[in-house]
Amino acid sequence: MTRFALCLALALPAVAAAADWPQWQGPDRNSISKETGLLKEWPKGGPPLAWKVKGLGGGDSAPSVAAGQIYVMGTRGSGDNVVRALSEKDGKEVWVAPVGPTNQQRMQQSQEGPGGTPTVDGDHLYALGMSGDLACLQAKDGKEVWKVSLTKEFGGVIPMWSYRESPLIDGDKLICTPGGPDATVVALDKKTGKTLWKAKVTAGGGGGGGGGRPGRGGGGSAAYSSPIVVEVGGQRQYVQLTAKTLVGVSATDGKVLWTYDKPANGMGINCSTPLLADGQVFAASAYGNGGGLVKLTKGGDGIKAEEVYFTKKMENHHGGMILHDGHLYGANGGNSGGFLICLDFKTGEVKWDQRDAGGKRVEKGSVAFADGRIYYRTESGSVMLIEPNAKEYTERGRFDQPDRTRSPAWAHPVIANGKLYIRDQDTLYCYDVKAK
Repeated sequence: MTRFALCLALALPAVAAAADWPQWQGPDRNSISKETGLLKEWPKGGPPLAWKVKGLGGGDSAPSVAAGQIYVMGTRGSGDNVVRALSEKDGKEVWVAPVGPTNQQRMQQSQEGPGGTPTVDGDHLYALGMSGDLACLQAKDGKEVWKVSLTKEFGGVIPMWSYRESPLIDGDKLICTPGGPDATVVALDKKTGKTLWKAKVTAGGGGGGGGGRPGRGGGGSAAYSSPIVVEVGGQRQYVQLTAKTLVGVSATDGKVLWTYDKPANGMGINCSTPLLADGQVFAASAYGNGGGLVKLTKGGDGIKAEEVYFTKKMENHHGGMILHDGHLYGANGGNSGGFLICLDFKTGEVKWDQRDAGGKRVEKGSVAFADGRIYYRTESGSVMLIEPNAKEYTERGRFDQPDRTRSPAWAHPVIANGKLYIRDQDTLYCYDVKAK
């Protein structure tokens, strides 16, 4: 490399690698890593532990990984939600920055701290605190660029279990869900925090309707899901699961294009991120509910959302779902339990249910996917490596995370650059899963 080329390389900003995990549920928000060359089977006792760090503070926030750094939310003392930047090499702290005061929620579950994942976009990152403080920080040093309060700016109502959304960046826009009377979903200028548009959502209303339960009301309340980008017939839109409905809003102006109520449970406790494939969106929730698939088509001036099926066999609480080779994998069960299940994505037909598999039982948990394997973390802390197979449950290794806290293991697993990250409240574990 010439001296000029070397100087130019040093001057350029850090660029995320192909195997980074820069936001909630990975590079494409579908819980699928672009990583290759990983272990296809784990040795007895699991993959080797590369390092672990303590001092994150409480919370269920899964990390994001980009350009050599790890970003994770937690608490500091008893008053602040913070973002911490750690070195990807050894976990040493690079910086810590406050986001806003914590929310003293009444509900015991997840009181310990924030649950959202920071979203990394080039030189900046975006994080949402439990009380609705949305911050844009410089990735290199944590310096605040701008901050907006979802409650003060948009009249947002803090959900019962606090705000736990992971902001979405799409081009120059930031998309989030205040859940205010006239601002269910909003778009902000990611550089300044200025409001670009506000979308008011009501259950059973909006352009498409289609297969929902109209008239339930309260569709504008925020739940705990995070939005995704969907494009159908040239119409770019953001799809979000609110407290009462699944909704698609126009990326241009926030116009409500369609709603579909069935995936939202009657408790308003809707957590899992919607999933997109071939112009179809699947969303699910627990508390006796289930999941539904809608087909989106361009129709006139709007988008039509037509139900393909609804199933009680994907009662997904907050562990998320994986789509691989035409099959849907995720935990089916309510807030008190559940088991891993495999469905035909197009029809909802059950291919297998681990509840009936015998042998080692697999309780409810969260999922991620990398290099042909499902990474499954149960609420008790056990971690499994599973070969996706529509005929039967096929396990290729498992281990129990050491020094488990008494809190449920709700932070999702993350795979980036040959490493598996497991968060347990104050501690982050980094395992080496690269094939040798």
